[in-house]
Amino acid sequence: MIAIIDYGMGNLHSVKKAIEKVGGRTILSNSMKEITSAEGIVLPGVGAFKSAMHNLKRLKLLDIIYKAIEANKPFFGICLGLQLLFTESEEDGGCKGLNVFKGKVKRFDFASHIRFRTSQPLKVPHMGWNQVQQLPITNYQLPILRGIPDGSYFYFVHSYYVQPKDKSIIATVTDYGIKFVSSISKGNLFACQFHPEKSQKLGLQLLKNFVELVEKC
Repeated sequence: MIAIIDYGMGNLHSVKKAIEKVGGRTILSNSMKEITSAEGIVLPGVGAFKSAMHNLKRLKLLDIIYKAIEANKPFFGICLGLQLLFTESEEDGGCKGLNVFKGKVKRFDFASHIRFRTSQPLKVPHMGWNQVQQLPITNYQLPILRGIPDGSYFYFVHSYYVQPKDKSIIATVTDYGIKFVSSISKGNLFACQFHPEKSQKLGLQLLKNFVELVEKC
């Protein structure tokens, strides 16, 4: 069973349907017992960083997340679910995150960055399809990226991006005025800035790879 953490933010039902479409069994939950007993965990998220952290604390879900990651349980973070894993975000004047990984969450600032051959600045939020470039962090393709060609397009909707201090966890980068980190990977943890549940065939392939990882563990 894969527990999709329900803390009141995110495309919960879209994520649930996408995972079930590729053969995964899911449950939407904020129950400590149900999440702890699940074989895999998904932390989705759409919205404000500060509100997300408030909800996770209010529902007493922080320890569950920490223990799952420490135990190397298959874990998938999506969009805000990636950002929350870092030390802090500059959104809304600043807010502390889960601090699973050292680093900051920063807002795109294109006031001085002009799109090539145009006079218009890049728009924020970054919204739509964009390429994801895989990094050679090992001598082989990460299992979670199996069947996904380098340079594939995924769907993004975000105004903030992560800046990890540990560059070894960076799995992919994407170019939007600057090259920003679009996914990270460490052990059985994978988290991405893009939305696999909105990314059609390749998004489903990514979720299928996660389901298979859960089944193996």
